[in-house]
Amino acid sequence: MAHLVKDVQLPSVIPKLLLEKHTNYLVSYGTNKDDYMYCMTEYLRMSGMYWGLTALDLMGQLDHTSKDEILEFIKKCQSDCGGISASLNHDPHLLYTLSAVQILCMYDALEVIDTDKVVKYVKDRQLPDGSFTGDIWGEVDTRFSFCAVATLSLLGRLDAIDVDKAVEFVKSCMNFDGGFGSKPGSESHAGLIYCCLGLLSITGHLHLVDADRLGWWLCERQLPSGGLNGRPEKLPDVCYSWWVLSSLTILGRLHWIDKDRLLEFVLSCQDTETGGFSDRPGDMVDPFHTLFGLTAISLLDTDHGLKPINPTFCMPEYVIRKIGLKPSRLER
Repeated sequence: MAHLVKDVQLPSVIPKLLLEKHTNYLVSYGTNKDDYMYCMTEYLRMSGMYWGLTALDLMGQLDHTSKDEILEFIKKCQSDCGGISASLNHDPHLLYTLSAVQILCMYDALEVIDTDKVVKYVKDRQLPDGSFTGDIWGEVDTRFSFCAVATLSLLGRLDAIDVDKAVEFVKSCMNFDGGFGSKPGSESHAGLIYCCLGLLSITGHLHLVDADRLGWWLCERQLPSGGLNGRPEKLPDVCYSWWVLSSLTILGRLHWIDKDRLLEFVLSCQDTETGGFSDRPGDMVDPFHTLFGLTAISLLDTDHGLKPINPTFCMPEYVIRKIGLKPSRLER
C-alpha cells in the first residue's frame, strides 16, 4: 500500500497580499471586549498584543494603536516579583515577560516597567543545570531558556545569568537529527529548534550546531503543497513558515527550500473577506497566524511592502538595530 503524505489542497486562485485588510482585522480585533474569543484568550493576552502589534509594525501601521492604553496595561501586569503576566490578576511567566518587553522596545518605552525587577525575576528562574522554569511552578522547557535570554538581551543584562550553563543545557537537548526538543531526550520540533537556535544566536554559540544536518531536517518539513510542518507526519501550518524559515535564515540556508511554493501556501491562508491568516487554507483566522504569515513573507525577501523582520527576536529589524543588538548568523 502506497504511503500517503498528509497535506492540504491549495485554492485554484492564490490571492495577493491583502495588507489593508490585515490592518483592519488586527486593529478591530479585541474592540468588542465581550466577544467570546476575546474573553476566552485572556490567559495569553500579553502575547496576543505582541502578535498583533508586531504584525502592524511590519506593515507600517503601528500608529493605528492606542499606545498609552497599551503601556498602562503592561505596567499593571508587572507583579511585585518583577515578572509580567498575560493579563490583570494572572500569574507572571517568562513567556509574557518577553512579550511585554518586546512591545515596550517597539514603542521605545522600557521606562514603563521596573526593569531591575524583571532582571531579578528572570535570574531567579535559572536552575543549577542552566535550564529555566517558566514560572514559580517549575516547568522546564527550552522555550523558557530562549525567553529568558531574549528578555535579558533586549534589556542589556545578559550578565545577570550564567550564560555558559544556559548554553550547555540547550546543547544537551540536541538530537541525532541535528534538531532540538523541549528538554534532553525530547523529540525534535521546529518551534523548539527556533528557540534553541535563537538562544545560540544571541549568545554567539551557533558553532555548536551541525548546520547541514539541521538544515536538511528543516527543509524536509516542506510538503508538496509548499507549506511547512513542525515535525514529520504532520499537516502544514502557517506558523511553521516562521519557525522553519527563521531557523534556516539563522543557519544561512534559507535558499535550500522552494520559496515560491511556500509563498503560495502562505498567501492562500489569507481570509480575502475579513483579512487575517489562518493555519491552513479555509480555516479561521487569528492574530497568531497573521503575525507568522507576515513574518514568513518578510523573511522570503519578496517585494510586498513589509519591513524586514529579525529572525532571532521576531521583531522588526529596525528595532533590534536601534537597541544595538547583533545576534549572530551562519554564512551561506
